[in-house]
Amino acid sequence: MARSRSTLAPIVITAAVVAAAFVFNPSPERHRLKVKEAMAQRSSIARVLSLGSVAAFASNYHSLGVASYTKVGDRLLSVGCMGYVHVTQ
Repeated sequence: MARSRSTLAPIVITAAVVAAAFVFNPSPERHRLKVKEAMAQRSSIARVLSLGSVAAFASNYHSLGVASYTKVGDRLLSVGCMGYVHVTQ
């Protein structure tokens, strides 16, 4: 009986983590907001010209279910998983 519980626990935990990744996958709006914020922090010229807004508007959102990313052309702009968004470069 104890043996079956020990093999079931990792399966339940893995299923819970995957379900949480689906639920907390960042939305397109969250990616765009993070891109705007990151570009404004990195350059005062970008902040004044609102280049973050332009880049965020031009980006294409792609969802993989448990993770997501945005691209502008062939350039990766941001990646996200479990509610966290990282802006590249």
